[in-house]
Amino acid sequence: MKISIDTRTAQEVSADLLAIPLSTVRGRNPKLPSGLASLDRSAGGPIRAVLANRDFSGKAGETLLVYPTSTRSRCKRILLLGLGNAASVDAESLRRAAGRAVSQAGGKRAGRVALMLTDPKLAGDLDNVQALAEGAVLAGYRFDDYRGKRDSDSGPVRSFSLLLGREAPAREARAAASRGTILAESQNVARQLSNEPANFLPPVELARAARSVARETGLKVRVLDVAQLKRHKMGAILAVGGGSVHEPRLIVLEHRPSGSQPAGKRPFCMVGKGITFDSGGISIKPSAGMDEMKHDMSGAATVVGAMRACALLDLPYPVVGVIAAAENLPSATAYRPGDIVTAMSGKTIEVLNTDAEGRVVLADALHYARTEFDPCAMVDLATLTGACMVALGRFATGLFGNHPQLSELVRTAGDSVSERVWPMPLLPEHKDEIRSQVADIKNAGVRHAGASTAAAFLWHFAEDTPWVHLDIAGTGWTSKTGPYQPRGATGVGVRLLLELLRDFDESRLEA
Repeated sequence: MKISIDTRTAQEVSADLLAIPLSTVRGRNPKLPSGLASLDRSAGGPIRAVLANRDFSGKAGETLLVYPTSTRSRCKRILLLGLGNAASVDAESLRRAAGRAVSQAGGKRAGRVALMLTDPKLAGDLDNVQALAEGAVLAGYRFDDYRGKRDSDSGPVRSFSLLLGREAPAREARAAASRGTILAESQNVARQLSNEPANFLPPVELARAARSVARETGLKVRVLDVAQLKRHKMGAILAVGGGSVHEPRLIVLEHRPSGSQPAGKRPFCMVGKGITFDSGGISIKPSAGMDEMKHDMSGAATVVGAMRACALLDLPYPVVGVIAAAENLPSATAYRPGDIVTAMSGKTIEVLNTDAEGRVVLADALHYARTEFDPCAMVDLATLTGACMVALGRFATGLFGNHPQLSELVRTAGDSVSERVWPMPLLPEHKDEIRSQVADIKNAGVRHAGASTAAAFLWHFAEDTPWVHLDIAGTGWTSKTGPYQPRGATGVGVRLLLELLRDFDESRLEA
């Protein structure tokens, strides 16, 4: 989808569908902004007609499709989009509006879409422009690669023009729309990877996909195979991946900014859980819902998407992405309950439940990231625990961390892009819950506080590096559709991470 900024009036633009977001309308004969009034006259008055009949009130989420009656109109359809109370309109309101416009246009085979902002204040806010581009691109994503027959009643939106008015700062708006497009396309890359069936995306194929993104963007990539994992003594990843014929991999992506940089600048590091399919292993899961376990590499998918965006936006400081990729299956070579494995750090792990494998592979990934790159901060993303989903549902990601300043930066970034996170307790007592009597730690604690004890397990390997763990078990995929979210993988975390890194500096971590 091509996103463009257009400073022409709506009457001058040809479109298959013209979308107009409006806040709450009062009365039967409200005063329309001059640009909207002119458009309505040229279209034969359909907007005033529906307002007079109170067929459209502008409440949040409301949509109404009307048709011009005048031959002077250059748009075939007009879609009114409700924003709700004007005082409550924000970037997320507009992101959703753009998503609804694209979704409705696709259903009408309207390939050329324009969206008109009638409020100059909204049009002049560059965060709003970015959000509109994001909403359009995110709503245009579909996972239908394996369908032989496409729906003949729908078609992709090819172009999406933002009509901001002649007074809008066009150059800055184009930059904001470009940033939004890159972020949304990168989130769609994450969605695509997470949606792929496990038979098409075992660890080696995930590594190949990461290489492809690296070639596209100029990222440096390194992939550790089994021999190299053994050389690095990564017994945790090797144990989890040992039950599958598809060998595990550790994938490393590095963004190095263009231009000269101060020597010794420490990178920011993101770490992703990449279990390409999780059957539970010997501690096998129930069959109901097991198909969703292809999404158990959503954290890894987010890291690939976020690293793509880092490169395309050319962030001015180094960023590293580390992915632990493995498939967790039962077999004669699978690791077992009661086994003791030695992680790269030298810590021994008593395996009590082979379905608690995500924290085990992350043990090696976190230690590798910490010791190989000496990062100023680390954020890991993992579909780690059902306990977090029980606590928060699918409406917020669980946030755990060892560094209050970093945790607050992550929380604020999530709020800014409407990828909400919720601070969860991580106490020294949670570490006590996973002490083992036969090894250093065990991979399962008591029944209670399961999300916190899982995070405490990871804390052993993050050690004193500023670190945040994001448990995306409830937010990594969805069975419901939203204004810019189809069913399936969400790509959650891509926009959050890039918002966190927007003005990131190690000094922001100081108390």
